Amino acid sequence: MAKQFLLLNLIALSFSCVVLAFEPSPLQDFCVADPASPVKVNGLACKDPKSVTAEDFYFSGLHLAGNTSNTFGSKVTAVNVAQVPGLNTLGISLARVDYAPWGINPPHTHPRATEILTVLAGSLQVGFVTSNPENRLITKVLKKGEVFVFPIGLVHYQRNVGYGNAVAIAALSSQNPGVISIANAVFGSEPAIETDVLAKAFQVDESVASLIQSKF
Repeated sequence: MAKQFLLLNLIALSFSCVVLAFEPSPLQDFCVADPASPVKVNGLACKDPKSVTAEDFYFSGLHLAGNTSNTFGSKVTAVNVAQVPGLNTLGISLARVDYAPWGINPPHTHPRATEILTVLAGSLQVGFVTSNPENRLITKVLKKGEVFVFPIGLVHYQRNVGYGNAVAIAALSSQNPGVISIANAVFGSEPAIETDVLAKAFQVDESVASLIQSKF
């Protein structure tokens, strides 16, 4: 009986460690980030609470449309701990995403956050791909006021399927969710991944892999 009780405690402790491996609950009212601090922690060191002001919790600009005149026809305006120091340790951030007609937010992942996307204007095709070996695409077309969730770490994308501009707001479960753009990471890494590796992975000729790399 004692062994079973010990085992249950160990299992409970292991689950607690998994939860705390992400972003633990704050132990004080706030921990406003101090980017100038030389202290290295998992996150950012706190500034002196006496020097905290309302500006540490404030951001202005999400009412402004992003410039979508680029290759993808989209623009992400992030609001995370880099823009709002007061988000430090609070485990949340958001972003505005603007899309030109038929613009895309290309396939990417957030290694540290689940994302919930709300469409404010236009129509978006959204989707994510499940992990190996299934690699199933789960996709849906969203209209204004509709919401979709992208689970943490999974490759996902959005595409404007309307003839006008589209706008969405994304909320993320991390102060610093991170982003890995799949094409940039694979074909634009520094130093570059060898072309023979990419050719075998994508089952194409090395010249094709080299050509794609040249675009990044």
